[in-house]
Amino acid sequence: MQFFELNTLAKWLIVIGVGIATLGILLFLLGKIPGLNRLGQLPGDIRYQSPDGRVSCFIPVVSSILISVIFTIVLNIVLRIINRP
Repeated sequence: MQFFELNTLAKWLIVIGVGIATLGILLFLLGKIPGLNRLGQLPGDIRYQSPDGRVSCFIPVVSSILISVIFTIVLNIVLRIINRP
């Protein structure tokens, strides 16, 4: 008794591979956008390092808010385009 068909497994592996390749290309292109390297260094991002250097903590508050606002705007635009009558 087989739990899965090899053809189904092959198709899923191809889809996963294409998804990973697409994600890699997207990350490569995002690295080319000027100013994007400042994320994580914005005023309001919390960075702590103990005086002896053994403990460090980084909380990107403002960067997270900025990314959330941008994704919300883009998603709203895409959904309005898709749901157009």
